[in-house]
Amino acid sequence: MSSHDDCKGCNEYSRLSRRNFLGLSASAAAFAMVPGWLPRVVLADEASSSRDVLVSLFLRGGADSLTLCVPHGEDDYYQLRPGLAIPRPDSSAALRAIDLDGFFGLPPALQPLMEVYQDGALAIVHACGLPDTTRSHFDAMHMMEVGMDDPPATLISGWLGRHLQATAPTMEQGFLRAVGIGAGLPRTLVGGPKTLPIGDLETFGLAGDPGTFDQRREALEAMYAIVPDPLGSSARNTFGTIELLEQIDFASYQPAGGAEYPEGEFGTALRSTAAPIKADVGVEAVSIDLGGWDTHELQGPTQGQMSLLMADLAAGLAAFHEDLFTDDHENVIVTAMSEFGRNAIENGSAGTDHGYGGAMLVLGGAVNGGRVIAEWPGLAPELLYEGQDLQITTDYRDVLTEILTRRLDNPDFRSVFSDPSYEPTDLGIVG
Repeated sequence: MSSHDDCKGCNEYSRLSRRNFLGLSASAAAFAMVPGWLPRVVLADEASSSRDVLVSLFLRGGADSLTLCVPHGEDDYYQLRPGLAIPRPDSSAALRAIDLDGFFGLPPALQPLMEVYQDGALAIVHACGLPDTTRSHFDAMHMMEVGMDDPPATLISGWLGRHLQATAPTMEQGFLRAVGIGAGLPRTLVGGPKTLPIGDLETFGLAGDPGTFDQRREALEAMYAIVPDPLGSSARNTFGTIELLEQIDFASYQPAGGAEYPEGEFGTALRSTAAPIKADVGVEAVSIDLGGWDTHELQGPTQGQMSLLMADLAAGLAAFHEDLFTDDHENVIVTAMSEFGRNAIENGSAGTDHGYGGAMLVLGGAVNGGRVIAEWPGLAPELLYEGQDLQITTDYRDVLTEILTRRLDNPDFRSVFSDPSYEPTDLGIVG
């Protein structure tokens, strides 16, 4: 099952454009573009909640957990991957693992996260993921984003969207509670009130000739004023968001602490995420994608495809941490997860095929970090799932449930994860 035959993988993943699995809100996408630079603006007569802002990252394509967090203390890791294993920290190799705790380490491309880890603001949860054993990108993403194994066809809303439904807004008069950065609304956020997709993070408004902007806006506002809900209220929230952000001189914004976001879509997305959080306009959740992790060929864990992806991820998260924490915005929590891990055994194309156990990154002010959290199952042949994959010993929902109940003011996790077979295990990952 480790061959390409089992995984329409490569073809399947290439077919999953953002419109395929994110294009769930085309009407809102016609309006939605959010400015990238926002100085602090607080809505009048509103008090900010102590609730954390959740930034949810999805590493689409099946990120290799055995490279994201290297089990350098396990001999079987090096036997399974003679060409792809990250060398041990005590190796003479120039590009070797950075030791975390004597057993696990970071690959060299994630070195920018080492300071965050040492500060106790980053935890890594290993051997975790979706308990369902599908090797389909589409099915695994769908199940993780709705928060249920084998979800019924009638379940459309995402787990984060249901959380927003179940909780009061942090700002009653706010127009925007959640943002999905992409061409359409990520399924994770579907169902969330006052939730918009984002197209271009540099601007917010109506496309077209600036000379006719006022007339077109007045016409649209008049048209939607008589449209019944939910479309009418969605349009009014969009217009309200435009008006709010038009008041802001976002050109003056500079990241704090000397933070430098990487060039490209991911760095821009994180920089633009930091801005509305600091603006304190009531945004409670942001969803961001970083794709490209389907590494069947030429994986390049130290030099190549995956190394470049990890470097982008690490540079963006390190800058985000520096920017937010320097300005005392520590009530922010970031999660990064992928639909599944990769095969523990390297293939004949210098890559890895679809696997099972993955890893999650959790970063934030309330994170009990500086550690790898794992009930490690081992990589000996007899311990591998189906003889080829890292076992899952932690349900990814355990991480999210702790965040919901302890950091997002939602004590009723069943309102989000309603699967009766799911019972959370306390990991102590957040305070």
